[in-house]
Amino acid sequence: MSKFLIIDGNSLMYRAYFALPDLMNSEGLHTNAIYGFSMMLLKLLDEEKPDYIAVAFDKKAPTFRHKEYSAYKGTRQSMPEELIEQVDILKDVINAFNIKTIEIEGFEADDIIGTVSKIASENGLKVLIVTGDRDALQLVSDGVKVKICKKGITQMEEYDERAVVERYEVTPRQFIDLKGLMGDKSDNIPGVPNIGEKTAIKLIKEFGSIENVLMNTDKLKGKIRENIENNTEMAMLSKKLATIERNVPIEIDLSEYQLRDYDREKLIDLFEKLEFTSLINDLKKDADDIREVKEWPVRDFKYIRELLKREDTLSFYPLILEGEVKAVSFATDDESFFVEVDDYEVFKLLDNEKLTLIGHDIKDFFVNLSYHGIELNCKFYDTAIMTYLLNPSESNYDIGRVLKKYLKEDIPNIEDMLGKGKSKKSYDDIDKKLLIDYLCATASKLSKLKDKLMSFIKEMEMEELLDNVELPLVEVLKSMEVYGFTLDKDVLKDLSKEIGEKTDKIIKDIYDAAGYEFNINSTKQLSEFLFDKLNLPPIKKTKTGYSTDMEVLVELIPYNEIVGEIIEYRQLMKLKSTYIDGFMPIMDKDDKVHSTFKQTVAATGRISSTEPNLQNIPVRDEFGRRIRKAFISSFQGGYIVSADYSQIELRVLAHLSEDIKLIESFLNNEDIHLRTASEVFKIAPEEVTGEMRRRAKAVNFGIVYGISDYGLSRDLKISRKEAKEYIDNYFDRYKGVKNYIDSVVKFARENGYVTTILNRRRYIPEINSKNYNQRSFGERMAMNTPIQGSAADIIKMSMVKVYNELKSRSLKSKLILQIHDELIVDTFPDEVEIVKNLLKTIMENVIKLRVPLVVDIGYGKNWYDAK
Repeated sequence: MSKFLIIDGNSLMYRAYFALPDLMNSEGLHTNAIYGFSMMLLKLLDEEKPDYIAVAFDKKAPTFRHKEYSAYKGTRQSMPEELIEQVDILKDVINAFNIKTIEIEGFEADDIIGTVSKIASENGLKVLIVTGDRDALQLVSDGVKVKICKKGITQMEEYDERAVVERYEVTPRQFIDLKGLMGDKSDNIPGVPNIGEKTAIKLIKEFGSIENVLMNTDKLKGKIRENIENNTEMAMLSKKLATIERNVPIEIDLSEYQLRDYDREKLIDLFEKLEFTSLINDLKKDADDIREVKEWPVRDFKYIRELLKREDTLSFYPLILEGEVKAVSFATDDESFFVEVDDYEVFKLLDNEKLTLIGHDIKDFFVNLSYHGIELNCKFYDTAIMTYLLNPSESNYDIGRVLKKYLKEDIPNIEDMLGKGKSKKSYDDIDKKLLIDYLCATASKLSKLKDKLMSFIKEMEMEELLDNVELPLVEVLKSMEVYGFTLDKDVLKDLSKEIGEKTDKIIKDIYDAAGYEFNINSTKQLSEFLFDKLNLPPIKKTKTGYSTDMEVLVELIPYNEIVGEIIEYRQLMKLKSTYIDGFMPIMDKDDKVHSTFKQTVAATGRISSTEPNLQNIPVRDEFGRRIRKAFISSFQGGYIVSADYSQIELRVLAHLSEDIKLIESFLNNEDIHLRTASEVFKIAPEEVTGEMRRRAKAVNFGIVYGISDYGLSRDLKISRKEAKEYIDNYFDRYKGVKNYIDSVVKFARENGYVTTILNRRRYIPEINSKNYNQRSFGERMAMNTPIQGSAADIIKMSMVKVYNELKSRSLKSKLILQIHDELIVDTFPDEVEIVKNLLKTIMENVIKLRVPLVVDIGYGKNWYDAK
C-alpha cells in the first residue's frame, strides 16, 4: 500500500528553531530553523520512503476559531524576528525538494492535515502525519498514524490507535473531549477550570464524551460537579476549538503530491548560500552515485619536465594520505593530468624561480616536501588564503565549497572516496578512477578560480596584504612547523611528578573535608558534595543537575575555602594531561614538538596553533609559567630570544583614533595605565594607587574589546554604576577614542564590514540584527576588529621580515613561534646580540604609526627565562 507523508510545516519549523542554537551564515541570515527542518525532512524521506508528500503551513490571517473565540491563541508570543526571516527561504528549500506546500486562509495547518489525511485514506493510501503538536493524535485511525517530535529534532514517537489508548487511556476521537475538559494553555483553549489531565481522563473513561459528562453531572461530586455545571458552554466551546476540521474546501489531485527527485542544483545552490556544508555533502554523495566519471590522462614526471619547457604556470592538487604525498594532479590552460608519486626527488622539477604554482591550502604540501629535504623556490598562489581574505568569518575553506561558491562548479566529495576515522581507506584501496577524476577535475579549475578571486581582491584593495603578507607567510609558517620547538624531557618529568604530588594532597584535603571519598572528576558526585553535603547555593542548573563548571566554582569561592582547592585541582590536572604528559607522546626523535600553524581560522587575522596549541599555555599560574622552562634551544649552548610588542593594541587604538591625549602619552613614553587612572579618577598622577592603576588597565583594554559596564563590573567586582562611571569618564577625557568608536560602528552599520590598517576586511552581519544581543555582539566586533586585526597585520609583517632577514644573512638562528604579540627565536649561541638587535629593529619599524612601536626583548636558556 502506498504511503502519504504529511508534515506540519509550522510545528516542525518552530521545533527546529528552538531546538538548535542561533545559527547564522556569513551574510547574517539566521538559519537554525531551515537547517533543523532540512535535517528532519531528509531523515524522514530516508526512513519512511513515502510515495506522496505534502507540507502544510498556517496562514497569517485569522481562522474560524478566532471568530468563535477571540482569545484563541491570544497568549502566544508573536513569531521571533529571527524566525520570520527564515520562513520564505524555508519554503524555497521545500520547493527545491520538489515538495508541494499547502496553506489556506481561514484554516490552520492542522485542518489542512486533517482534510488531506482523510482524502488520502479514503483513496486507499496509508497516511503518516509528522508534527510536534499532540492535537494531531485525534486524527489517528486504522489507516492514519502520527509521529510526534519528542525531543529536539532527533527523537520521534509514533502513535497508532493502540499507542494512543496506552498512553492517554482514551481513544483518538476521545482525545478531543480530553482537550475540551482540560483545555490547552498553548492555544489558550480555556477548558473547565481546575480540571487537569488526570481528572479529565477519568471522566472521559467513565462517560465516553463531554456531552455525556454534561448530561450526567448529577453523578459527579463536590467541586468537580460545580465546576462543570458552571462551565458547560465553555466546555463545549473548548471541544469545538480543539476539534480539527476535516472538510476544508480544497481540491486535492493526489498525482500532484507524488514524491519526485530533488532539484539538486537548486537545492545545493540554496544550501551553499545558507552554508549547510554537511547537508551539501550528503546531497553530493547521492549525486556522485549517478554522475559520469571523466577519463583523464595519466602521466609521469618526464612529461612534466617537457611541459615546463613551454609552461611557466601550473595548477596542482595533491593527495596527502598517511603522511605522504601519494599522487598529484597538474593542469595548464589546455590540459589536466594525473601523476602517481613514487619518489619525492621528482618534485625538484618544481624548484624553479620562473615557475608559478597555483594550489589550494598549499602549506601542507610544502611542509611534506620539506620533511623530505625538498624546498621549492618558486612563486605560488594559494586560493584557500585568497578566499579567506575575501571573507575571514567562514567556517571552512574546503575546495569543493569554494569552487561551488565562486565558479558554480561541483566536484566529488573526497571524504566519500576515502572514508573517515577507522573506516578511512588506504591509498591502495581507493577507487583509482574516481580518485583521478577528483584530483584532475579540481586542478583544472584552480587557475580560473585564482583569477576570479584576484579580481575581488583587487576590487577590495587587498593586493598588498596578499602579496606582501599572507602569501609570504606560508613559507614562514612552513619553516616554523617543520623546525619545531625542543623540549627538555627531564623538566617535564619533574613537573609531572610535582603536580601529581600536589594533586594527591589536594584530593586528600577534599576527602578529609567531605568525610568520604568520591570521584572529583564526576560532575554528579562533585555536585552532591557541594550542594548536598556542604549546602552551597546552586548557581546554575543543567538538564542533568546542578552545574559545577568553572564559572560556577568561581562564584562559590567565598562560601567555602575547599572550592578554591577544587579549582586548583582542575587547573593542575588540565596542565598535567594537556601540556606535560600530553607533550611526551608527540615529541619526535630530537625531542621536538611540531605545532600546526593555520592562517585561515581566526576572523581577526590572527594565526592559530594546534596539535599542540603552543599559544594557549597558561601564564597566570605558577605551574603554567614553569612549563615554559621545558622549552629550550635546539643548539648546544643556545638561547631562546623573545621579542614582545608592548601594548600594541593600545598603540593601534591611538593611531586609529588620533586621540591627542593617548598619542601624547605614548610619545612621552608615559605609563599609559597610570595616565588613564589619573584622567579617569581626576587626580594627580602621584596620587594614583596600585588598585586605581589596575582598574584603569582594565578600562583601557576593555575599551579595545568593546566592554560594557556589566562586563567591567564583573571583571573588577564593582557595581555597574561605578563601572559605567569609569567608562563615561574615560570617554569624556579621551574624546578622540569615543569619536573613533562611534564612527567605526556607524561605518560597519552602513557597509557591513570593517577594515584594518592593511585593509584586511571582516564582514559583521550581526551589527544590523534585530536581536539586541546579536547587534551588541556585532558592535563589539566592529570596535575590536580594526584594532586586533591591525595588530595581527603588524605581527605577520614582522614575521615575514624577520624570517627573510635571518635567511638572507645565512644565520643559523630560526624563528620558531608566534604567540599573540610575541615572536620566539631559537638562537645560536654566537648570534644572540645579532638576533636581539635584528628583532627590535625590524619589529619597531615594520610600519609607521602615529605613535612608536616598542618591543621588549628577553633571552635565556629556556622560554621561561626569556620572559
